[in-house]
Amino acid sequence: MARHTGALIRRNLLQIRRNPESMTDALLMPVVLTVLFVFVFGGVLGAGGSRAQYTAFLVPGLMVILGMTIAMAVGTGVNDDFRNGVMDRFRTLPIARSSVLVAKVVVETGRMLVAIAVLLTIAAVLGFDVAGHAAGLAAAVGLTAVFGTSLIWIFMLLGLTLRSAQAVQSLSVVVLTPLQFGSSIFVSPSTMPDWLRAFTGVNPLTHMADAARGLALGEGPVAGPVLWTLVWSVGLTAVTAPLALARFRTKT
Repeated sequence: MARHTGALIRRNLLQIRRNPESMTDALLMPVVLTVLFVFVFGGVLGAGGSRAQYTAFLVPGLMVILGMTIAMAVGTGVNDDFRNGVMDRFRTLPIARSSVLVAKVVVETGRMLVAIAVLLTIAAVLGFDVAGHAAGLAAAVGLTAVFGTSLIWIFMLLGLTLRSAQAVQSLSVVVLTPLQFGSSIFVSPSTMPDWLRAFTGVNPLTHMADAARGLALGEGPVAGPVLWTLVWSVGLTAVTAPLALARFRTKT
């Protein structure tokens, strides 16, 4: 299986090389999101109207958003691959069926890391400073990749289950929008009403954002959010990865 997976990873990377436009979301979305939120909302949402403080608060949360964005694109891409016959050709080859999806996960996780690198670069230009917390920032990036990989399996399962790429995208937006804004990604839950604050407390995106923020900035609780993020990551992967692999074997 390892040999098959390696060969498919190389194939996917060669496809990106031949079609560099496929990296548009990973390269441009971090710039758009950072500039949009920092300059449109930063002066209002920042503590005391400080864009610098809001940038420091926001950037770790945007790492989570980028993981979700890349993962959602995987779902629509897998659905298109099946409708175009690409996956059918893979299933006729004498290779481990699981290697097709595992290779996809590895490459998309790599795209996720590229997007986060672009985010941190543009954030540094805008004044995001993690001096003295380089190790913590690296840990935050690694944890985000782990959590993002679990999301890739979810969206891959959706792509294998729903009938069209449009359906995958529509359902993803409906589910993810309240999860994103009902979390600590953009603002502190302390500003929210009690019922919404209770929801943010169990929202996995809040745990991931708080963990990334604590690791990268050395502020706030770290152990609890990191533990919950790992629990969510392992749990989601343990449930959705076998289902996605089973669906891949039986999908017609």
